[in-house]
Amino acid sequence: MPRPTALSSPVLPRRGSAGLLTLVAAAGLAVLPPALQAQTTTARDTSAAMAEQSARQAAGRILTAVQKRDANAYFALLAPDPKRVSSPAMAAQALNRLPQLNSWTISEIVPGLDSSSVTAELQTAAGPRQVLLVIDGKGRLEGYHVNASDARAEDVVRAFMQALSRGHFVTASSFLSERLREEIPQTALQRKWLNLQSITGQFQRVRKITRAESNDQMKLVIVSTQFNRLTDNLFVLLDNQNQIISVDFPDSPNPPRTVMP
Repeated sequence: MPRPTALSSPVLPRRGSAGLLTLVAAAGLAVLPPALQAQTTTARDTSAAMAEQSARQAAGRILTAVQKRDANAYFALLAPDPKRVSSPAMAAQALNRLPQLNSWTISEIVPGLDSSSVTAELQTAAGPRQVLLVIDGKGRLEGYHVNASDARAEDVVRAFMQALSRGHFVTASSFLSERLREEIPQTALQRKWLNLQSITGQFQRVRKITRAESNDQMKLVIVSTQFNRLTDNLFVLLDNQNQIISVDFPDSPNPPRTVMP
């Protein structure tokens, strides 16, 4: 059995006047006059507040589109990368499979240089859920992650495989950990899945999902998958919060063998 492997700037101060650049303390640290320090702090606080407000408004637009199941509005709010692997029709299919969103509350916003993270507490027809939205500087959705820590690992992997096999790569990406989402964006996830099928043939069905090993930190789930030319096993590793931290897409799947009905 192949062993699954994990897929695995400082901010410089703005230049002021030429004279300020020569204000260097004996320790080699730049020293700003108190008045300029206050201006810098105020500007930074103002910028963070604006970024937070922008992210809050963007999250509201995205969640409103989800609540109304407005696929066109939702698709328009996607960032370029997820938009490349989706379409209004695919967005409609994904939205229609979600439980009805009744209301939400923004619980945390973490502004960043290129994107902001927004955590929202959702009230849905299937019960409360927590979602993390990653929103870029233009208010577009780069990706999201639904907290599934209370679910069975096998159920998380099953939902991941359903999204993957239907070509819903934005949804499939939502099951990945933050680190894995950065290493394998939606376009790379699509490429890996299509490359696998170029070897195995078209996906047919998931035959069986089995938890092989688990401890307090990780869970290994094996997915027996049937393609039209052969069957193969995919190894999915989850952390203790049921976030997928590794997916093994083999470059050389098992050789063809008789497929049991």
